[in-house]
Amino acid sequence: MTTPALLPLSGRRIPALSPGASSFPHHRATLRLSEKFILLLILSAFITLCFGAFFFLPDNSKHKRFDLGLEDVLIPHIDAPKVGKHAAGQVVIHGQGGHDEHRHREEEESLRDKIRADHERALQEAKEKLRKSRAELQAEIQTEKVRVVEELKKKEAGPRPLPPVPMPKVVGVSDGEPPEPAVKEKRDKIREMMKHAWDSYRQYGWGHNELKPLAKKGHTTNIFGNSQMGATIVDALDSLYIMGLHEEFKDGQGWIEQNLDFTGVNAEVSVFEVNIRFIGGLLAAYYLSGQEVFKLKAVQLAEKLLPAFNTPTGIPWAMVNLKSGVGRNWGWASAGSSILAEFGTLHMEFVHLTYLTGNPVYYQKVMHIRKLLAKMDRPNGLYPNYLNPRTGRWGQHHTSVGGLGDSFYEYLLKAWLMSDKTDTEARKTYDDAIEAIERHLIRKSNGGLTFIGEWKNGHLERKMGHLTCFAGGMFALGADGSPDDKAGHYLQLGAEIAHTCHESYDRTVLKLGPEAFKFDSGLEAVAVRQNEKYYILRPEVIETYWYMWRFTHDPKYRQWGWEAAQAIDKYCRVSGGFSGVKDVYSSNPTYDDVQQSFFLAETLKYLYLLFSSDDLLPLDSWVFNTEAHPLPVLHLGNITLPGSQPAQR
Repeated sequence: MTTPALLPLSGRRIPALSPGASSFPHHRATLRLSEKFILLLILSAFITLCFGAFFFLPDNSKHKRFDLGLEDVLIPHIDAPKVGKHAAGQVVIHGQGGHDEHRHREEEESLRDKIRADHERALQEAKEKLRKSRAELQAEIQTEKVRVVEELKKKEAGPRPLPPVPMPKVVGVSDGEPPEPAVKEKRDKIREMMKHAWDSYRQYGWGHNELKPLAKKGHTTNIFGNSQMGATIVDALDSLYIMGLHEEFKDGQGWIEQNLDFTGVNAEVSVFEVNIRFIGGLLAAYYLSGQEVFKLKAVQLAEKLLPAFNTPTGIPWAMVNLKSGVGRNWGWASAGSSILAEFGTLHMEFVHLTYLTGNPVYYQKVMHIRKLLAKMDRPNGLYPNYLNPRTGRWGQHHTSVGGLGDSFYEYLLKAWLMSDKTDTEARKTYDDAIEAIERHLIRKSNGGLTFIGEWKNGHLERKMGHLTCFAGGMFALGADGSPDDKAGHYLQLGAEIAHTCHESYDRTVLKLGPEAFKFDSGLEAVAVRQNEKYYILRPEVIETYWYMWRFTHDPKYRQWGWEAAQAIDKYCRVSGGFSGVKDVYSSNPTYDDVQQSFFLAETLKYLYLLFSSDDLLPLDSWVFNTEAHPLPVLHLGNITLPGSQPAQR
């Protein structure tokens, strides 16, 4: 056992020794505070080791919880005492008779012997520390101080420069002006809405994560750890760039250069939200503009997220503290589970991080998740929304293509597209998942509306969320390459979902869609509960309109998009920006007073693209992450990502 590293003694008060300390010899009682501190650290480390050992004693029940056929993918990345073939946490294969039982007992005894030896060694080292003279203790303290100073110097020196890599083919990053004057007029209106949203944030919420447009002040939520990380700035950068708002883009870049620093930030953030908004936004800004600062900031932040993967299964925690690296899951999630749409929505960004840095760890983390999921049983072929990162078992059997599940399926398809269609494993996983979704979740209402319900504990709930409306665009995007010549079928399915979601808008007073809507009791595409009648500037319906426009050029999609844009401008616009509304069925709605960062990243970007020509961010060269941040297709050819296997076409 090595001496525990000391914290820098930088003016922090150390509690006085308890009265019991007077039983030490007199010369020990007169030690200076720093010397008492090191003694307390040694004793506390020893006590922790003794009690902590009980948690490492073998327990058959703990072995059995991993008996899922996952022995080659569970916790290969966690350091633990290894005994024979059974590394700590690996599965024990049952049913091989008394020989396995005997070998298992031998391994348990060997592990106990190792723990006893560790205890004895720790006790001996503690005794030796207590026998040392004051001069020796002072020398150790000084050595530790020097080490801490050296580490601080390394941190202040900044990160090592990233290796040069070839820039992927980048096309269609500007212009896209439509030839029709009427369409150009609509596009100009969307740009004006973007400028109003940005200018309001610039004036009233600069540096804060989001804006309260009525109160005209900054706003943040717990997904950003209640810290001021400039989420709206990072999220909006690529929208500003493609809309030609270059002065505003430079303002945002300047703030990021001077203020976006994750060093020492003591904030617990959502891994998923920070990945899609910050890392995705920074990578997109880098690829569009070529400015190195965005790439460097993305990599610095990504390194802070990696400790979230330190779980027994490698399935990341939902939240991680950027300073301590400590992770945990949402308290409301089923039995302490991680969320499918969160740990399943990392692939695009992490593959690009490995490509840009040459560090295979990002690629390996997301491929490990895929490998683990491929080994697991899926009820009815469906992926439940909850997975326990400690046990590797599914939580509540709830499957949704909306919240909690949505972008997992999206990223399977987009992993294939982003790989220049070489990642056939991702494509097959997507196809299999969509086949099960069609069989169990997709239905047609009595009124002829196609909807996607939610599977809960063996039965279908006939409710569809606004978030689920993205799936129309996903089906259209994945139509080409579908098995069994079903491209036409999936393009039609996308059109039917787009129609249903348009109906959810058209059946409201404000012509804006509710958060969720039902298909039973004679009501179709209408919200029933009061807490489902709000609209918070969400993009998913407009996203589907855009994809359907790109693949069909049916003019109704531009018409539907323009209806939504007019409704947003009429009912959500206020002097200090744009706000969500609490009831889309009320002619006199109240505001929620939040201008979401995704309104600038997604809603306005998809509207702008809907009224642009197809050569602006063409879909054969760009793939949009789930926050609408465009990342280039990696036309790798014979290039292999570090840590990967050569792709097979």
